[in-house]
Amino acid sequence: MIYEHLSVRRCLTWWGLGVLWGVVAIATSCAATFELPPLVQPSSSEHHAGKVIWADLITPDLAGAKRFYGGLFGWTFQNTHMWDTDYSIALLDSVPVGGLVQRSIRPDEHRQPAWLTFISVQDVDEAERITLAHGGKVLAQPRTYAQRGRQAVFADPQGAVYAVLQSSSGDPQDVLAVPGEWIWSSLVTRDLDSAAAFYQTVFGYEVFALPSDDGSEHVLLATDNYARASANALPPDPANLYPHWLNFVRVTSTTAAVAKVEALGGRVLVAPHLGRHGGLIAVVADPEGAPFGLLEWTDTDSKEVAR
Repeated sequence: MIYEHLSVRRCLTWWGLGVLWGVVAIATSCAATFELPPLVQPSSSEHHAGKVIWADLITPDLAGAKRFYGGLFGWTFQNTHMWDTDYSIALLDSVPVGGLVQRSIRPDEHRQPAWLTFISVQDVDEAERITLAHGGKVLAQPRTYAQRGRQAVFADPQGAVYAVLQSSSGDPQDVLAVPGEWIWSSLVTRDLDSAAAFYQTVFGYEVFALPSDDGSEHVLLATDNYARASANALPPDPANLYPHWLNFVRVTSTTAAVAKVEALGGRVLVAPHLGRHGGLIAVVADPEGAPFGLLEWTDTDSKEVAR
């Protein structure tokens, strides 16, 4: 079935242009000082262009972030420190699900922590060429990690920041995420048609328009007959709203997860409500303000695209 849009527009009043501060500095220092582990173990030959395969949290409080996400999702952490960079790999049942990077905020900075979305590509340098040719920007130049692969950080023509990763160990299989893993990503943008065309050119997405009862615009982005993400239009003339990517973690109960978020010091940005897929969704922020989504998903619901 075609995955229906997760409405996130109501949560956007807190978003700003500086949301991913330090991306270039972090990407540069990480490549220069330590090695990242492989994405998939044991390695495989699977590659799914356009699939969201990783996420990195950039936060000023690494220890606090580990307490929060460990308490919320049961993640454990492998820590690395070299030179001036602290980095932790988040694990769910010993399987890597994301990274956490320490980055201090100066008193004069008005920046917000955030999760950086990594999308699979076959060739990072080709993705860079296409991105630049179609109006995007390079925020962190392509760099190679022996075990992880080659990656870079870009901004699309409307300013949404994302990363690309050419995994040297293959991509995760197209199987349903378990609770505690990332299950969905959503792009929110000003000009939906041009954004969809840009990402279609970079990642080879098939683009499917999704019906809407409220007149808002949504499209589905798919590759390999599998739903990868949605793209959604910002409301007209938004104040302090900027294009961005938002990632969702699968949970067994959104209501219970939201209560745990608040107990752990986080905030609720969009209260639990029924999504079109039939489960409850919510948008929350960790104690430092990094936003992410919570999403219920039944084992019988599929992300395969119906034609």
